[in-house]
Amino acid sequence: MIPAMPTDSGTPRRAPAGAAVLREDVTDAIRKAVFEELAAVGFARMSIEGIARRAGVGKTAVYRRWKSKLSLVLDLVSAVAVQGLPAPSTGSLHGDVRALLEVAAHALRHPVASQVIPDLLVESARNPEISDAIKAALLDSQQGVAAVVVREAVARGELPQDTDPDRALDLIVGPLYWRLAVVRGGLPKGYLDELARAAVAALKS
Repeated sequence: MIPAMPTDSGTPRRAPAGAAVLREDVTDAIRKAVFEELAAVGFARMSIEGIARRAGVGKTAVYRRWKSKLSLVLDLVSAVAVQGLPAPSTGSLHGDVRALLEVAAHALRHPVASQVIPDLLVESARNPEISDAIKAALLDSQQGVAAVVVREAVARGELPQDTDPDRALDLIVGPLYWRLAVVRGGLPKGYLDELARAAVAALKS
């Protein structure tokens, strides 16, 4: 409860209406509900009503935090971009590539991400705001990781000085994304090891 504040005349006054702090547990519940709703029905069919119902709150609680479902999704995608991916540092190019593939495979096989990411990529073709947010969350952060992997490999003498980090990212993650997000196939035993060896060989060629 917010206590009454004294005025200059000594008469207490109440805090202004709407000054209550937004509860973090409610905000977290709404964010969780958004990912679940996206996975269940997709962005086009997602609604504030559905999010509120899944989160166990009223629509007002959602609208107090975000003005629309677009602003809500953009906020969540941007938050993912801020977190980014940790750059692996195993001491070898093969080790770094293998570690990067492991992290990417884990993310792409997550039941929510496997539904949400392809759907948002489709929506990004229609909506520039979503496109920019997706680029920041998925591409920019991974480009930064690839740049670190390449820079350290060059410093160790494992790659030539003119190695392109963007090409490296295509070679490392591209086949994995195609298999898990587009074809939606499983990963046979040893697949990530084979993919890591192939990517390293291609980078060195």
